[in-house]
Order: sequence, then structure tokens, then C-alpha cells
Amino acid sequence: MTSDSITLTGLRVNAHHGVYDCERENGQEFVIDVTAWLDLGPAADSDDVNQTVHYGELAAEVVAAVERDPVDLIETVANRIAAVVLAHEVVARTQVTVHKPHAPIDVPFTDVAVQITRTRA
Repeated sequence: MTSDSITLTGLRVNAHHGVYDCERENGQEFVIDVTAWLDLGPAADSDDVNQTVHYGELAAEVVAAVERDPVDLIETVANRIAAVVLAHEVVARTQVTVHKPHAPIDVPFTDVAVQITRTRA
């Protein structure tokens, strides 16, 4: 397993995920962190973006995955993002964190997040 990686940190997306009606109706900000592990040697040696994952395109794909089809759980959103990352054949493993900084919690808090790691089957 390679230790090379590409990381996107702090992607901000407004979406309508959540268990409560107000979350679905009003939407809220989600913050996404993604790490994709892949062998960056071929891209580094060839200086060819086609030998890696274009991080700008990956960022757009992640945002689109979060924006579509509201669901109840951020766990589901994280799993959806992981599938998007692993759709890139060069990616061996991914870690996805979905932050929900405005979650409807009745006590003071800074952040709520779920983090998953998925490996190519």
C-alpha cells in the first residue's frame, strides 16, 4: 500500500442533509476533508496530470456528491464521497471526514464529524 496521498481540506458545501425537517428545508454548511492514497510516482516521473487524480476535478466531484439527493445521515454522505474518490482507478484507499458544524445540538460545541476509511475491493 502506498503512502503517497492527495488531501483536500475544508471543502465547504451547502446541502440539505439531516434527520430534522428544518435541516432538509433550510440546509446548512458541511465541511469535507478527503485524503486519497495512490502511487504518485508515475505522475511525478512523467509530469503528466493523467497519471494522477486532478485535485480540482476531484474537489468538484466531491461537492456535487454532497449537494445531490438529501439523506438523513452524514455517515451516508461520507460513504457516497468515498465511492466518488474510489471511482478513480489509481486510488487505492480514501479517508473522508464530513463535518457538520451547525448540527442541531442543544449544548455548546465546536464541531460534529464522522470519518470513514474505505479501500478498493
